[in-house]
Amino acid sequence: MIIVGVDGSVASRAAVEWAADDASRRGSPLRLVHAADTSWYLVGARPGKALSETVLREGRRVLEEAAALARERRPSVEVDTRAAEGRPTAVLRDAAEDAAEDAAEDAAALVVGSRGLGGFSGALLGSVSDGLAGHVRCPVVVVRARDQQEHGEVVAGVDDSPECEPGLAYAFEQAALRGATLRAVHAWQLPGHLLAPEATYDLDEVRTAQHQVVRDRLKRLKDAHPQVTVVEDVRSAHPVDALVAASRQADLLVVGSQGRGALGSALLGSVSRSVLHHASCPVAVVRS
Repeated sequence: MIIVGVDGSVASRAAVEWAADDASRRGSPLRLVHAADTSWYLVGARPGKALSETVLREGRRVLEEAAALARERRPSVEVDTRAAEGRPTAVLRDAAEDAAEDAAEDAAALVVGSRGLGGFSGALLGSVSDGLAGHVRCPVVVVRARDQQEHGEVVAGVDDSPECEPGLAYAFEQAALRGATLRAVHAWQLPGHLLAPEATYDLDEVRTAQHQVVRDRLKRLKDAHPQVTVVEDVRSAHPVDALVAASRQADLLVVGSQGRGALGSALLGSVSRSVLHHASCPVAVVRS
């Protein structure tokens, strides 16, 4: 099951479209979830039934519009809706857990817009993404409100830790479903002590070692997905710069929720935050 948070914003509509497409490719049902956070409307006032009912009624309208959009875009996809009262992060987290219990397996993805209104007040990159990525078992996909041009490529961040493997597995799956090329980006930088004038090292050996990191990490998944064309993209660059640059020609960028080595500053740390803010395509954060 694909779960998408909806709030009526432009970014939310983009998330619904992305989720409907993903559900169609997978042959999975789509669940639209709206969180009515009435606490924002009741600051300094006693809770009133009329106000709460107004907010909940607006939530139902938002869900109806989102369901119509999903069905129009992908008529074959089974769509259902859920409305709940509470903070968006908690509501969506519970929705992912409930879907896992219903299907006796993890949700295939939890999809949100990059910024929201109403129930998703504020910048999702800060509040909701922080509260979801790494805290739910399924991938969290953040979709920007912009026209998406298809490039036929999925990008995945690769480092030298086993924590990146769930993200790579998801990236291979997405590439296979889309019939897309997988670009595995591995960005490396020399440690500071090796940049000292007196330091001696063989740069060619360093490059060879970094390429071997990628080959070792990809071997099992390449064998399991022989239909996927893989481009090994090894760069001497900052991870954020490399991933953001690759995202400009990608349909999806996949990163892990934790990492070290070449993708240091573990997600959701500085690398993930920067990628989520600056990537040109949807970003999937996959828990390790």
